[in-house]
Amino acid sequence: MSTRKQSVPRSPVSKPAMAIDEHIVEILSDSGEGAQKCGQSFGSIAAKMGKGIWTLEIIPAEIQPPARSIEGGSGNRIRVAGHPVANGGDQADLVVAFNEQVLLGRLQANELKPGCIILLEDKWRTSPDAGIVASYTRVYDDLLARGFCVYEVPMEVECLKLVSDPRRGKNMFVLGLLCSLYSLDMQLAKEQIQFIFGRKGELVVTSNNRLLEAGWTWAENNLDFKYKIPTTPAKEAHIVVSGNIALGLGIMASGMEVCSMYPITPATSVSHYLSDVFEKVGGVVHQAEDEIAACAFAIGASYAGKCAVTITSGPGYSLKQECIGLAVMTEIPLVVIDVQRGGPSTGQPTKAEQGDLMTAIFGSHGDAPKVVMAASDIEDCFYSVITARKIAETFNTVVVLLSDASLATAQQPFTRPQFSEEWLAPPVDQSPVHDDDEPYDWDAGTGQSNRFIPGQPNGMHTLTGLAHDRTSSVAYNLEINRDAIQHRSLKLAALQKTLKPPPVFGDDEGELLVIGWGSTKGAIREAVDRVRADGRSVSALHLRFLQPMASGIKEILQRFDRVLAVENNWADSLDDAMIDEDNRRYSSLAWLLRAKYLIDVDCWGEVGEQPIKPGTVERIIRQHLDREQ
Repeated sequence: MSTRKQSVPRSPVSKPAMAIDEHIVEILSDSGEGAQKCGQSFGSIAAKMGKGIWTLEIIPAEIQPPARSIEGGSGNRIRVAGHPVANGGDQADLVVAFNEQVLLGRLQANELKPGCIILLEDKWRTSPDAGIVASYTRVYDDLLARGFCVYEVPMEVECLKLVSDPRRGKNMFVLGLLCSLYSLDMQLAKEQIQFIFGRKGELVVTSNNRLLEAGWTWAENNLDFKYKIPTTPAKEAHIVVSGNIALGLGIMASGMEVCSMYPITPATSVSHYLSDVFEKVGGVVHQAEDEIAACAFAIGASYAGKCAVTITSGPGYSLKQECIGLAVMTEIPLVVIDVQRGGPSTGQPTKAEQGDLMTAIFGSHGDAPKVVMAASDIEDCFYSVITARKIAETFNTVVVLLSDASLATAQQPFTRPQFSEEWLAPPVDQSPVHDDDEPYDWDAGTGQSNRFIPGQPNGMHTLTGLAHDRTSSVAYNLEINRDAIQHRSLKLAALQKTLKPPPVFGDDEGELLVIGWGSTKGAIREAVDRVRADGRSVSALHLRFLQPMASGIKEILQRFDRVLAVENNWADSLDDAMIDEDNRRYSSLAWLLRAKYLIDVDCWGEVGEQPIKPGTVERIIRQHLDREQ
């Protein structure tokens, strides 16, 4: 279907809104044209109306990719539903594209549903560049031949009626268009514009409101379809933030006062947010000259009595490892947040992957036990930071919190947190140290010892990263070194005794248990629900603590006929002619479960450009069940 209507002022078309349960919308543009801001705003408006949303940024690998290039597509995916959603869904139902090239990238990645509605900027059809006209026409004709429903939209023509530079206006025009198509509240849309542009002055707000209204009017006059998604007004106040903003909020809520980091994608926006607000609550953001210095600065701040956090991604985590080992040896509390991305080396900075689990647990020379946690959704990003700080200071140890690119830019509404004094650390103890206390007077049961703070009377001692005894004196004696290693390890055992096993999603026993960690939670649960609807006995288990793991997990695994780990990291496939049971590499969690519990855990891992989709997990589950019958 093709419409090439000209924008002629007339009364809005009378069209009833079709009731639908959910839609996945993508907005695509060249980098710098504002598609991401448009998508985030669209999602926020829908969430404020009581709809379930999950947004996900589409980010090119380069900072400034060439315009009109397949690889340079930038934008946002927004899943809007009449119920809560916890992932970006499968293929898109509707796409708005500012040129045909950015659209091709999504088409090649199989991200468009058959029959998908495409709203395409039509300025390229009349470009003075014959090559561009030929490209546009070829892609347009191909889209029709594939069965897509294509509407050409004169975005630039309409925006030029209101602004001199349409690159700074198309995104708000498109926002208005989408508000019309999905029956969103225009007053909320104008409040969103005020929120975004209010600091730039009333003229900027007014200009963007006019663009918003123009997009709404054009859609009402020229498009012959309209949707309405049910709303469920929240009974409690909610916030709509990205995973990285939730991490920043969690840092402040936890009472940590120092964040030291070096900019790295996709973690940098945490520090951008904190740089704007942290000082207002007494916090400090320190941008170091490199990743190593950032970690060392955080350790120094913690040593001085302020539990600090350092934030990074995979390559930066690799650089921090020597300092992390120092914090383990000296037993200085430290929170390390790793927003994972594709690797190894520089890898894919803007793409999602869960490839850092093994290095977070085992990455060190020598034995350096660390607590490793993983956030599973946006709300969990907030609360996990609070938990991480409490554990770090309770056990005087390093806590690594794993997030990833799937959560970093995704948005999801969750209940507005109500601050609790319990989140904060108690005041630093500066009372005199008793004469018989030692810097490392390890408890025989828990491995814990007192934390001496510089300046504490009678607490003077030499801090060293060398093997040391209970007085912090350098010691190479075998038994003394063994004593220290044993008690540092006991901290994990003591923490493990306090952990409860995670709840099983579905039946407590059955044919198959799908187990995961981190950002795959939403996709796994949705896939399990779909398969269970067909009567299959499939359940899911999601781990928040990866080291140590809670008691009772082995018993849960044993209640199922088969166990399948699903992860966003590499796993060899037995369908490959070269791969067999002897040389197969398992996914990270599967390795851990097989080694720890001696249970035959199968696995499926995907390393791709996009987060794992529920439809993909559903297909893998069904294949696994069929293969085992």
